[in-house]
Amino acid sequence: MSATDLHHLLRSLRVWAPGVTRLPAFDPETAPSAPLPLFTTWFAEAVDAGQPEPHTMSLATAGEDGNPDVRIVMLHGADSDGWSFATHATSRKGRQLDARPYAALVFYWPVLGRQVRLRGPVTQSPPEEGQADLHARSTGALAAALTGQQSEVLPSVAELREASEAAWEQARLDPATPAPTWTLYRLRPDEVEFFQGDAERRHVRLIYRRADGRWIRELLWP
Repeated sequence: MSATDLHHLLRSLRVWAPGVTRLPAFDPETAPSAPLPLFTTWFAEAVDAGQPEPHTMSLATAGEDGNPDVRIVMLHGADSDGWSFATHATSRKGRQLDARPYAALVFYWPVLGRQVRLRGPVTQSPPEEGQADLHARSTGALAAALTGQQSEVLPSVAELREASEAAWEQARLDPATPAPTWTLYRLRPDEVEFFQGDAERRHVRLIYRRADGRWIRELLWP
C-alpha cells in the first residue's frame, strides 16, 4: 500500500459512526466529588455497551533518558490505593518505572465515545500481593509470566515455542509456581480526566486534580 492509498483509506474512515457508537449525555454537575466512583460507573457502562476488552489501557512511562514509551496493558483493579497493573520488574516498563516511578494511563471506549486519562506516581505492591494476584488468574497468565525474559532479545521463534511449552506444563502441574519478578504496580493519580464525546464536537472534559488531600474538579476546553 502506498502513502496515497493510506491517505485515501484514512479519509474514508469515520469516528463514532452511527449504529456503532452511542454518545450519551454527560452533565459534569452531577459528577461525584472523587474520580473513582465515576470511573467504576463508566467502566460498568462500557461493559454493558459491549465495548471489547474495556479493561485494556495504554500505559505511558519514561526511561532514564526521559524519552516516552507506551504500550497496552490490562487493568487488574482500582480502589482507594490506586489503579493496578502487573508486569515483570525486569521488563522494559518495569525498569523504566524503577528509574522514574511516575506514569500515565488512558482508557478508550469508542462505543460510548469516552476516554479516561490518569497521571500519577507508581509504587510496587508487596511481593506476596503480586504473586497472589498472578495465581488468581488463568493458567495461561501464569504460563506467560513463567516464559522467558520479557523485553530481552529473542534468538528465534523456535526458542519461544520451547520455553512457552515448558512454562505451560509447569503452570498446569503446579498452579502455585512463583514468578519471582512478576510485580503488581499501583498508580495513585494526581489527575484523572473524563472525556465524553459529543456529535457536535462540544466534547465534555472534566478533570479531577488532587490538592491538599482533596479533589478539585474543573472543566477543560475540548
